[in-house]
Amino acid sequence: MALIANRRSVMTLFSAPTCPRCHSVRIVLAEKDITVDIHHIAAGDQSEDLSDLNPYDSVPTLVDRELVLYGTQVIHEYLDERFPHPPLMPVDPVARATARLALYRVEMDWYRSLDNLDAASDKQTPKARKIFHESLVAASEVFAIKPYFLSDEFSLVDAAIMPVMWRLPYYGIPLEKLPAPIRDYARRMFARPAFRRSLTEAEKEMH
Repeated sequence: MALIANRRSVMTLFSAPTCPRCHSVRIVLAEKDITVDIHHIAAGDQSEDLSDLNPYDSVPTLVDRELVLYGTQVIHEYLDERFPHPPLMPVDPVARATARLALYRVEMDWYRSLDNLDAASDKQTPKARKIFHESLVAASEVFAIKPYFLSDEFSLVDAAIMPVMWRLPYYGIPLEKLPAPIRDYARRMFARPAFRRSLTEAEKEMH
C-alpha cells in the first residue's frame, strides 16, 4: 500500500460523480483551494488502484503521499488540520463537539435518507420521500438561527449539508416546497464560488 501511495506526488481523491459524500469532500477541497487530482469512478466501475489502497473499495478515498484515508468525516477533519486556513472547525472543545454531533446527525438523518431513496422501489419511494421531507422541515428553525448552520462562519457541517440541499429536486423535493429558512440557506450556499467549482458535470445536470 505504501509503495502505491508513494508513487503519487499530488494529493489524489477517488470520488464518484454523483456521490453526496464525495461531493462534500470536494467542497472542502475547493473552500481551502487545495490542489488535488480527482479520479472519478462511475457507478458499477472498478478501480484496481482503489482496491489496492482501500480494503472497503469505497469512495471517497483520499491519498496524500504515503497516507490513505477513507471515511468522509475522517477525510474532512484531516484536510482541516492539514490545511488550517480557512479553519472549518471551531477551536473551542464544546463547539467542536457540537459540530461533530451535527455532522453525525446529518449523516444519520439526511445522508441515510438519500441512501434509502436510492434503494427504494417505486412503491417505497413516496414514503421514503415523505420521511425525508418531514425531517428537513423539522430542522427549519435551526437554519434561521445563524448565517451558517449553527455557526457564524462556514464550517464542515455546511460542507456536509450542501450536497443534500443540491440533490433535493433530483429526489422529488423542490426547494420551493420547503420553509423559507432552508430555501434561503441553500441559495446562499449554492452561490459560493467554491461550491460551483466543486460540482461535477453529472451534479450540474441535477438542477
